[in-house]
Amino acid sequence: MASKINDNLKILGEIIKPGQSVEISFNVAKLHTRTLVDIPIIVERSKKPGPVILFTAGIHGDEVNGVEIVRQIISKGINKPRTGTIICIPVLNVFGFINMDREFPDGRDLNRVFPGSKSGSLASRVAYSLISEVVPHADFIMDFHTGGALRFNAPQIRIAKDNKDLDVVAEIFGAPFVLYSKNLNKSFRNTCKKMKKPILLFEGGKSIYIDNTVTNTGVNGAKRILNYYGMLQKKFKVSKPKKPVIFINESRWIRASYSGMFKSSVAIGSKVEKGQVVGNITDPYGKFNHFIKTSNTGYIINANESPIVYQGDALFHISTKLV
Repeated sequence: MASKINDNLKILGEIIKPGQSVEISFNVAKLHTRTLVDIPIIVERSKKPGPVILFTAGIHGDEVNGVEIVRQIISKGINKPRTGTIICIPVLNVFGFINMDREFPDGRDLNRVFPGSKSGSLASRVAYSLISEVVPHADFIMDFHTGGALRFNAPQIRIAKDNKDLDVVAEIFGAPFVLYSKNLNKSFRNTCKKMKKPILLFEGGKSIYIDNTVTNTGVNGAKRILNYYGMLQKKFKVSKPKKPVIFINESRWIRASYSGMFKSSVAIGSKVEKGQVVGNITDPYGKFNHFIKTSNTGYIINANESPIVYQGDALFHISTKLV
């Protein structure tokens, strides 16, 4: 990525000069009590020219793992660049974060309304402001997410196929897995692609839960990316991933054949063989015990941690074809 001339940066009407550290208040709305609701945007600029990197989290308010990753990036000073500019938005859906809810008060999923509208729903207006005021400045974006309720994701990067540049930075990030997945319509990732803004989506852990392994993976990955672009301060050490990154071309869900009490017997992220028992479903009365077996060899990249499941529920996400 070529270095940029460090011109003044203008976000939401505020000018940030080279060498400045600024916290901008992104005024989202007023509550019915007339209380202002702001989203802090933390901008750190070096005096030396370089890329603009954007870190975002909390598109879904209950995905606190991602919020914790960006928080650590800020609190440890990783966001103070040696060159260029780093923009951090730890919580995009502040309403959901306050209530530990995935969606906005208007019932909409922020990650399904991009690029948004200036006069649309509350979620749509937030999406519009992000896309029009912040994203145009970014040369590279890292968006941190978490698995859904009671579904634990192994730390992984998600990108679309057939983009060699993203393949390179995904491997540099160093999460255990890179999963090829399509860009969903009206998602943040798809909108960034249309704007020709390279973006990595990180998934790890589950909602309303902070996992140290997941957050460490996210923070270390962010350091590797910044180091790759020549932006990481020299005082920070960058370690190589302990194992080679596994690229997953195709995957499928193992679903429950019966309703009942569910218990997994396999570690998330582990490799399993075809026909291996990975869990069981029982009834409360000790009369039924169904063993769940895999239909192929692969890696378990997500597991359902609910103690009660119903027929058809997704239990395990397993790779079926590696690159």
